[in-house]
Parts: sequence; structure tokens; C-alpha cells
Amino acid sequence: MTQPVALITGCSSGIGQALALVCLDAGYQVFAAARRVDTLTPLTDKGAIAIELDVNDAAQRRQCVEQIREQAGRLDLLVNNAGYGAMGPIMDADRETLLRQFDTNVFAPLQLVRDSAELLRTAKGLIVNIGSVSGVTTTPFSGVYCASKAALHAISDALRMELHPFGIQVMTVMPGAIASDFGNNATAAITMADSSWFKPWEKAVQARAKASQNARSTSAKDFARELLGYIGNPVRPENVLIGSGARSMVRLKRWLPTSILDKRMRQRFKLE
Repeated sequence: MTQPVALITGCSSGIGQALALVCLDAGYQVFAAARRVDTLTPLTDKGAIAIELDVNDAAQRRQCVEQIREQAGRLDLLVNNAGYGAMGPIMDADRETLLRQFDTNVFAPLQLVRDSAELLRTAKGLIVNIGSVSGVTTTPFSGVYCASKAALHAISDALRMELHPFGIQVMTVMPGAIASDFGNNATAAITMADSSWFKPWEKAVQARAKASQNARSTSAKDFARELLGYIGNPVRPENVLIGSGARSMVRLKRWLPTSILDKRMRQRFKLE
């Protein structure tokens, strides 16, 4: 039996690293990608192949795919995990912030799908796009991030329909609160102008950046194990909710009137 091949982006820590480890344990040949290859030692020690990849770098994307073509000749699983959260009032988000967020969270995953499409077609592979419940239920002070994940969800839906005739499947994963470095990275990516109307809410902005990191957060290892179960299921779901709060956040959006949901969010973030 041919060994399945996986490419996972954003493997330096958190979800990406945990998923690479469980894929290795499941028998995959794993190409683990990150901007800094020195962060991939825990994976290469287990047999993964390290790839230096800034997902926004077109040359590095092409080189990554060419390496997989030469060493494996196929791609059974592409996990678009690399991304980050730009936090802050949407009124303070300048054009550079908007473009960087969408470049990383939306356009880079799409470009990597395009770059690797022939390998995926050969293997009748699976694309897994890591979205977020934030792409379904918007919260204050994360509007740019929420918009980028909503856009990724829509692109995933279109790809799933369009790639079906070629035997390529697409799964959208919407994590809830997962223990990772997301909170620290999001805090570092806060945009707030010195003259911002929202200076009185600065602590609330910081709290939103770290909202997914708490005592109830699902471990990245548990997340990865559950996701691999869906990946390995012959009848795969198109959309997957995993992690603390994922289902409840989506239910809020589906069942609460917008006026009530907005009020709850305003109260949570002291905007009343």
C-alpha cells in the first residue's frame, strides 16, 4: 500500500505541530512547513521532513511543492493551518493590516491549493482549511480576523464544489478555543491608533486577543486526534467543529436574533 503524504503549514507550534505528530503516528509521510525550520526539530526527530515556508512567499510555495513532487510524487492531504489573528477595533485597522491579514489567512491558502493542485489530483487528495468559529460568530475587536476566516470558509465551499469532478475533497475546520500560541501572537498583532476612540476599552481589546486561551481550552493534541478521525473517515463531513466553545458559538449565531447576540457581545466587551 502506498504511504499517504501530507503537507501541513504552520507547524512551529500549536495545532500544526500536534497534527503533524498524529499524522506521523498514523503512518503518513509528513512534510512539515514553518517560516523557521529550527522550530521543527520535535517533528524531524520523529521522521517529518522540514520545509522552510512563509506562505506569503510565492517562490517558497513553489519550491515547497516541487520538493514534494520530487520526493513523494503525490499529495494526499494538504492542511492549510498557517495564519494569525489581527486584533483591534476595525476602525483602527489600516490598509496594511487588512492586506496582511487577508494575504496570510485567505489568499496564501488559496495559492497553495493552486500550486499543489496537480499533486492532489493525482492522489485524489483532501484539502483541509483551518478556519475558525470566529468566521461564523463575529466578536468586537476582532473584525478583520473574523472577516478573513469567513472569506476562507466561502472559498472552501466554492473549492469543494469545483474540485469534486477531479476527485479532490475539501474540509473546513472551525476550531473553538484551542490551547496554543494564538493569544500571544494576537496580542502582538493588536492595532490601535494613539488617537483611537477605543482607548478606554484597551484592556477589553487585549482580553479579546487572549480569549481562546483559558483553563477550558482544548489541548492541541486532543484537537489533532479528533481532526485525524474525521480525515480518516471514508464518509467525511464537509464542515467540522472542534474544541471548547465551538458548537455553542455557532449555535448563538444560528438561533439568537442579531439584536440579542449583538447586545451580549457588547456587554461581554464592556461596550454597553
